[in-house]
Parts: sequence; structure tokens; C-alpha cells
Amino acid sequence: MKILLSIDTAAKKFILSMGQVTLLATKGFAGIFVPPFNLKLVLREIDNFGAGSLLLVDLIALFTGMVMALQTIYGLRMYGAEMYVGSVVSLSLVRELGPVMASIMVGARVGSGIAAEIGSMQVTEQIDAMRALGASPIKKLVTPKILAGMITLPLLTVTADIIGIFGGMIIAIFELEIDSTFYIDSVLTTVTISDLLSGIGKTVFFGALIAVIGCYFGLRTSGGTTGVGRSTTVTVVTVSIMILISDFFLTKLFLIIF
Repeated sequence: MKILLSIDTAAKKFILSMGQVTLLATKGFAGIFVPPFNLKLVLREIDNFGAGSLLLVDLIALFTGMVMALQTIYGLRMYGAEMYVGSVVSLSLVRELGPVMASIMVGARVGSGIAAEIGSMQVTEQIDAMRALGASPIKKLVTPKILAGMITLPLLTVTADIIGIFGGMIIAIFELEIDSTFYIDSVLTTVTISDLLSGIGKTVFFGALIAVIGCYFGLRTSGGTTGVGRSTTVTVVTVSIMILISDFFLTKLFLIIF
């Protein structure tokens, strides 16, 4: 009986949290189209999302592409098809690994930063002061972050795809002595516009998701500095899980569309 009550309580909390997140996302997204428009805040958040994450994402993409190429060569060699390593690596990176990897890295770095920033403002009552002055915390804090995530994460993913494919080419050249022109031709032949749109389309959603989850846990922070640390930890875990879960449904959706 106690187990059933615990499950019921957890289910109710989960449904309530999902409703609150959806409401926050709706208000934050709607704020994009409601004046006043503060371009300076958006540019600051774009810098926070993009400039600080670019090196991290590209470095991981480079070695991911190299590892993928090594493993792909090993697998294709059994069938004498190792020359097609460029096709396999590029398609995997563009459709799945690039978007998901970039989103998780940015989510861990930026999502925790958003939760810490807003959480600190919450525990020091700066959010309440903002409301008292007639300003909207959602319009000022949430909306710029959502817009910045939707703009920046697709661009980061494009760079990650390019760097990852380049990493695969390095391995193909040194391991198989494949001509770089042949490798690039195989990539261009395999990857289509629909593949690119599928991968980049996911990251528009992931960028908004990272911002919303970070803002949500930041606004729910309580308990001083301990609460801020707890919010950042929960944000990183939740963002990672939600990206992987939503990736499945988005992949299914894009397979139907394209």
C-alpha cells in the first residue's frame, strides 16, 4: 500500500512539474513576439551559449569523428567495404551524434549556468524585487535565453558536424590511405538536405529545452547556496535525460516528414 501511495505521489508531482514547465515555456516563447524587444539581452545570451561552448563542442566532435571512423573501419573491413567509411561517419554525425552530442555538452555547461544565475537571484529575492518594480521576470530572463538557445545551438551543431567529419577524414587518410577528395565526395553523395534539416531541426527544439529547464529549476530554487547547488545538479541530469528522450520522438517525427 505504501509503495502504491509513493508511486501516486511521484506521478502527481511529475504531472504538476510538466505542467509548470510547459506553462513557463509557453510564456517564454510568447515573449519573443511581444514588445519591448531587448536585443542587448539576446546578444548577451547568444554569447553565453555560443562563444563559451564553441571550443568544447568542436573538440569533442573532432575526437568523436575520429573514434567513429576507427570503429567503422573495423566493422566494414569484415565485408571489404571500408572505403565507405566517410558515408557512414558523415550520416551518423549529421543525423544523430552531432545534434545530440552538442546539445548535451551545451546543456551541461549552459543549463547549469542558467540555473545557478536565476537560482542566485531567486534566493536573494532579486526576482521578487523585479516583480515589485513591474518588470516581468519571464520577459527579462526566460525569453532571451530561449531565443538564444534556438539560434545558437543549430550553429554549434553545424560546426560540430564539419569538425567531426574532418576528424573521420584524418583517420581514413592515415589508416586506409584514402584520398581526401574521394572521402569528401562520398560525404557529399551520402548526406542530403533532408539529413541536414533533420539534425539541425532537432537542435532548435533542444536549445529551447535547455533554456526552459535551466530557468525552471532556477526559479524553483530555495534554501540559500545549498539550494543553488542542488538546482544546478538537477538541471544537468534533467537536461541530459530529456534530450535523449525527446531525440527519439523527434527522430520518428522527422523520418515521417522526410
